[in-house]
Amino acid sequence: MNIRSFSKKNLLIGILSGSLLAFQSTAENVIDPLVANVGPESEVPVAIQNLRWNMLDRSVNSLTFRSMNTLFTTRQVARSGDISSLPKIEADMDLTYTFNGKTYTAEDFLDRTYTNAMLVMKDGNIVYERYLNNMRPETRHIGWSMTKSLTSILVGIAHEEGRIKSLDAPITDYIPELSDGAYKGVTIRQILAMASGVEYEERYDFANPGTAARNHILALVKNVSRFADMAKHLERKNEPGTVFEYKTIDTAVLGWLLERVLDGSNVAAYATQKLWEPLGAEQNGFFILDGQPGVGREFTGAGFNATLRDWARFGQMVLQQGEFNGHRIVSADYIQKATHSILPEDSTMGGYGYQWWTMGSSNAFSAIGLQGQFVYIDPDTNTVIVKLSYFPQEEMDDAEQETLAFFKKVSAWKP
Repeated sequence: MNIRSFSKKNLLIGILSGSLLAFQSTAENVIDPLVANVGPESEVPVAIQNLRWNMLDRSVNSLTFRSMNTLFTTRQVARSGDISSLPKIEADMDLTYTFNGKTYTAEDFLDRTYTNAMLVMKDGNIVYERYLNNMRPETRHIGWSMTKSLTSILVGIAHEEGRIKSLDAPITDYIPELSDGAYKGVTIRQILAMASGVEYEERYDFANPGTAARNHILALVKNVSRFADMAKHLERKNEPGTVFEYKTIDTAVLGWLLERVLDGSNVAAYATQKLWEPLGAEQNGFFILDGQPGVGREFTGAGFNATLRDWARFGQMVLQQGEFNGHRIVSADYIQKATHSILPEDSTMGGYGYQWWTMGSSNAFSAIGLQGQFVYIDPDTNTVIVKLSYFPQEEMDDAEQETLAFFKKVSAWKP
């Protein structure tokens, strides 16, 4: 199985089983008993807890993925100033691609892979842009774990500003609260590479919640704790730096690191100043927040929302080695390190850099989010593809493999 799909499939094994058990009670306005039995009571309205519990389900996710500001407390990443130009030279995407022995058109692809919106840029120009299912250019769509790649860029900026003295410094130099747990002795670089070695299986079995599922329920469904706080209590599984293992808690710790070095500011304000404003974003972005209102933090592991075009601006900046709209946002050296596999890469399955997936068979790399969010970048063909999707949980593996097969064909396409 594709390692990218495997990581995200584990993420949802329990969410799927939990969703199938949800709403068994017919009593009016009663929360699902599985959520109610985990942790303390919550001030989040029952109806909202139930929607958060089921927001990934295929019957609602096309809508919930672009309505996260109605489900969560949020913190804005504001745009300001002139909007950067994205020249548009649209072309008919008359290509075909093959998947599982059958040939399909680009139009087939949109519906086959549950697309809400897709944009293709070649040589800095938009050559294809489509919105479906009532999506519009101004609609903000959650990126899920594409947020990890954005968080990585913010860490790179903070390092280059001297806020983080060294990526090889132990994380406890900045977050001493982690000194009694498995993060003791783990470097920032190892956390960026998802090689922290801590025990945190990315499995959200809500019916029988383990560490990850309980953390998700408490921090994001019920808002009674902060997501990264769980890092204080984890045990060690592997020697740090030796094994890649995908886990959102690592990125939450990076968000905590950013918060700690920002002199009393927050991640959203830093993203506004260092990323969204210099990118010349078209619309405000926003993070969903974990924890209790007023004390929660940006969910840096999977909570950023932006428009299709603004995700494309982010991708084009990375393609251009950290430079965009007349601004040097992060160094080319950091981009190079972030977008190449840190541990040995599988030639077929790919690997992982600093919160970016690598493709293995090419120089392409991608930010990839749960259930079909992609900022796919191919330096060899000067291509950026953004796809915002609503994969059904039970079809994630096939849908992702088909999407990547299509992207490879689009990358080689000459409009």
